[in-house]
Amino acid sequence: AGRHISLWKLLRNWGLVYVGNLLGALSVVVMVYYAGWWEQDGHQVGVSAVAIANGKVNLSFEAALMRGILANALVCLAVWLAASGWSLIDKALAAMFPVTAFVAAGFEHSIANMYFIPMGLLLKDNPDVLQAAGPLSGELSRLTLPWMAHNLAAVTLGNILGGGVLVGMVYWFIYLRGKGRP
Repeated sequence: AGRHISLWKLLRNWGLVYVGNLLGALSVVVMVYYAGWWEQDGHQVGVSAVAIANGKVNLSFEAALMRGILANALVCLAVWLAASGWSLIDKALAAMFPVTAFVAAGFEHSIANMYFIPMGLLLKDNPDVLQAAGPLSGELSRLTLPWMAHNLAAVTLGNILGGGVLVGMVYWFIYLRGKGRP
């Protein structure tokens, strides 16, 4: 907004960060899968992973968008509040409440979904997980790569609006509008 960087540089940075986070999330999925994390408690941890992923891909575009806006507004608020703290304890406590609210409310964040949905995709056809899941196993028709892309598109757009507009642009408008370069 202050024209300190070009739109091209902003989009390039976002793209690099997005791809880097996707690669990081997928590498965690692989490690967690081969660690057998999903086998715990009679495969109920795997059932939970599939249920979470399934819930995410079954959101409408509008619901995922709104949950993405709300999530990143809280995440960015946590960053702003933490930046205002003086000590490490101040910063941690300031960030804790908005992040806790985001998680507890079930809002959507694209980077988190880059882990949750692929984990569900890996486990959705596992016979042990399906047996432990019971009736859930018949409701997985949208747990596919195209529906993952649908969710990530909506949630990513929502995250951009929530963080970039509701937090970033509002703070810029209030505190930095009309000020020259530093």
